[in-house]
Amino acid sequence: MSTLVEAEALSRRFGSLRALDELTLGIDEGEWVAVTGPSGSGKTTLLNILSGLDRPTAGSVRVGGVDLAGLNPRELARYRQQTVGLVFQQFHLIPYLTALENVMLAQYVHSMTDRGEAEEALRRVGLGERLEHLPSQLSGGEQQRVCIARALINQPPLILADEPTGNLDAVNEAIVMSLLADLHQRGHTLILVTHDASIAARANREVRLEHGRLARLEQPGDVELQGVLAELWHLIEEDRAGVSIARRGVAELMADGLLAFADGKIAFTEIGHAQALAAVRRARLAEVLLARTLDRALGGECGREAPVAAGFEDQVCAFLDHPARCPHGRPIPPGPDCPPRPAAGE
Repeated sequence: MSTLVEAEALSRRFGSLRALDELTLGIDEGEWVAVTGPSGSGKTTLLNILSGLDRPTAGSVRVGGVDLAGLNPRELARYRQQTVGLVFQQFHLIPYLTALENVMLAQYVHSMTDRGEAEEALRRVGLGERLEHLPSQLSGGEQQRVCIARALINQPPLILADEPTGNLDAVNEAIVMSLLADLHQRGHTLILVTHDASIAARANREVRLEHGRLARLEQPGDVELQGVLAELWHLIEEDRAGVSIARRGVAELMADGLLAFADGKIAFTEIGHAQALAAVRRARLAEVLLARTLDRALGGECGREAPVAAGFEDQVCAFLDHPARCPHGRPIPPGPDCPPRPAAGE
């Protein structure tokens, strides 16, 4: 896998303030990186430089082998049009243009407009019925989805998102994060600035900045763990299938006390049972949310969507009127506030 973004000794000063201080960083093609850190740590400054909206005071940054410092203003504009898709916390939609016109404007700036292509981009984010609505007639979550459609209309290889869910409620946050996860699965490189640890955990890698410097790099792995737990629940608890210790993640989960041998086969421990049940609920609620809100046709395998963030599952479940099954027909474990469900066969 080749490196897409290369920053070397990157610095940005505003008077005596060092927003970035000799930062060196590499990001591979197709990688999803979460940039975290306290306010004033340089997160947004980094995104502004990567997008060509700002220039470093010292050091270099290359994207796709192109040294951004060597580009003149016209070349930087072309770079933004062809290489970068921007998604901000503030939506920056033109208020007197419809959702469709806002997306088509991005096409016009790039090359030429294509109404059918713009309509399809909005349908892909669940706004096929809102094409002619002005931003003032859309909810915050719908406006952010217009922004995602606008950012993607020219198929840029690099997506830069600055707190894209900062103004959204839990339900719309889940929708937007699922859209971003889908972009990553389709091969886009995603760099996302966030303060939210649950959002950062969805990335392949977390980059933490403090005082403009790299504080640490880590592999959160939490989303992968949740996926493995949901997959094993599907097999062990629902299909009553045998699971080999050589299966992905099984040995690690046994070492962590979430799985054990019982009656000659691998089974969940009490704590593993609880964690897997919670993982299954979040994953299947995400499937219902996407199918209903975005009218999306889901893949054949259950549990492949990015799960609802931990701590928000009850809100999402209530919003969906406490669904009993996911779109694949698998049961969704009820939460503490769900109404009683009839027993099987009643």
